[in-house]
Amino acid sequence: MENRKIVILTGAGMSAESGISTFRDSDGLWEHYPVQQVASIEGYEENPELVLNFYNARRKELLNVKPNHGHLMVAALEKYFNVTVITQNVDNLHERAGSSHVIHLHGELMKATSTRNPNDPSCIEELTPERCEIHLGDKAADGSQLRPYIVWFGESVPKFEEAVNEASTADIFIIIGTSMQVYPAAGLIRYIRPDTQVYLIDPKEVKVYSSQRVHTIRKGASEGMDELLKILLNC
Repeated sequence: MENRKIVILTGAGMSAESGISTFRDSDGLWEHYPVQQVASIEGYEENPELVLNFYNARRKELLNVKPNHGHLMVAALEKYFNVTVITQNVDNLHERAGSSHVIHLHGELMKATSTRNPNDPSCIEELTPERCEIHLGDKAADGSQLRPYIVWFGESVPKFEEAVNEASTADIFIIIGTSMQVYPAAGLIRYIRPDTQVYLIDPKEVKVYSSQRVHTIRKGASEGMDELLKILLNC
């Protein structure tokens, strides 16, 4: 069983039970901040201080929440399977729950990087609970303004090729808490093998465009993972 490979794609619904504000739900962050203002390079260039403060507030929020039961169950799968988590979330809750192989498609909230060269590894630095804010005037290793290590709308997704490689070798592909409307992440299912088992955990109806049969569990992340773990361990 340990040799079977599970790839899990997670979205905002994965972290919602921890109290992380989502963007797309009613009363989500998009209701208070126009997406172009805080999640695009144009918004950052127009008002960098507003954008820096927005992510400073998100970091403080993250420091006050904990991984939920769903995160812990995802991490627990590593006892039985070879597991890779591909997440659209920028929080670090999967890592804090114990998942050891996590690919962040949209960046990482607790990291900062260069405005000039955002994907240069030498410019990416870890932020800490003690130093979790970025201010105007803070410099990256290349001398440019530090910015959040976040993939904004209109920017390339540097980890997507790595995610495709993982998805293409999955024996089991699990989707948790994502609308499957945000690309390129939603397109990962196109790269799985025809014999890959697909499971979807979400309390809402989610349209998944795939030739494979999708086993749907209409529950939240925590309840859904409990049910799925029982299914997988009985296979």
